[in-house]
Amino acid sequence: MDEIYKGNFRRYLEMLAPGTVFRIGIENVLQANTGALIVVGDSPELMKISSGGFYINCEFTPARLYELAKMDGAIIMDRDASRILIANAQLDPDPNLPSNETGIRHRIAERVALQTGELVVAVSQRRRVVTLYQGNTTFRLRDLASILVKANQALQTLEKYKNVLVRELQRLGGLEFEDMVTASEVCEVIRRSIKVLKIAQEIENYIVELGTEGRLVKMQLDEIIANVEKEALLIIQDYSNTGDKSPEELLDNMIRTFDEDVSDAVFIAKLLSLGTTSSHLEQQVSARGYRMLQKLPRIPSPVIDNLVERFGLLSHILRASIEELDEVEGIGEVRARSIKNGLKRMQEQLLLEYMV
Repeated sequence: MDEIYKGNFRRYLEMLAPGTVFRIGIENVLQANTGALIVVGDSPELMKISSGGFYINCEFTPARLYELAKMDGAIIMDRDASRILIANAQLDPDPNLPSNETGIRHRIAERVALQTGELVVAVSQRRRVVTLYQGNTTFRLRDLASILVKANQALQTLEKYKNVLVRELQRLGGLEFEDMVTASEVCEVIRRSIKVLKIAQEIENYIVELGTEGRLVKMQLDEIIANVEKEALLIIQDYSNTGDKSPEELLDNMIRTFDEDVSDAVFIAKLLSLGTTSSHLEQQVSARGYRMLQKLPRIPSPVIDNLVERFGLLSHILRASIEELDEVEGIGEVRARSIKNGLKRMQEQLLLEYMV
């Protein structure tokens, strides 16, 4: 299902989202109870199986789509659905192509999509539903109310997962200051982060379908997942022993291959080169310090890189004196004192938050 929301098909869903002129035209056809067969694209493959009709090449408007749909033939539009090229066309796809549809209009639509790869929109006169066909993909447009219900349910679930993740991040931070982190705890926090990001992806898909009606859902989503991806990337940067891949590449790989039913801490540990069996998860690991140092105000990323390069681990940075910090390129005495005091305050705050 997620594949539908990627690549060209995502573009088609955006093209047909509520509030767009194409969707308004489709809604007009539905209300008139006339039905329609619309092809978006005029490739040579399509033109070979098209005959009859009349060439109009006019700008698309909802009213024109509504009027032209009163005729029995197909409507052929250009690739970005900005112009209506041909009306009342007869389509003759290969009858040997497989089809699971029973109605003539939908059977033709499915076979045209299979044969040409173009987007074909079938509006059912009897069932009052809109079905999209493109290649092997079939997708039925859903009504706004049902999508909003699903989106709001997903937002509630996301908020619960995010709250748990926040507590886990606080706990991980406290353990990092004590240098008592195990691979298991790192992988568990990343696993929870991935689950939050996966739910967010699902909600993003709903937002695509909602079009202009999805603005409030988008605002809530952005508020909930703020900094989740950034924190996950910094944790990967802190602990990964995979030198040939960036944190972004590793996280992207985790999200793409993550399976909630089978992906566990060992799965993540393997990708981070922290171990290959469950026994490796109990081994102690140390943070490099990127995540904690990023939380300090007015510390540029190049300075953080210099700190980690010089000391190697967060625990070594914590033990460093102001004079030793001052020796790092880009850090003067004032900044060294700020780093020292800032890390101390952060440690105290994390301890208080974790105990509450």
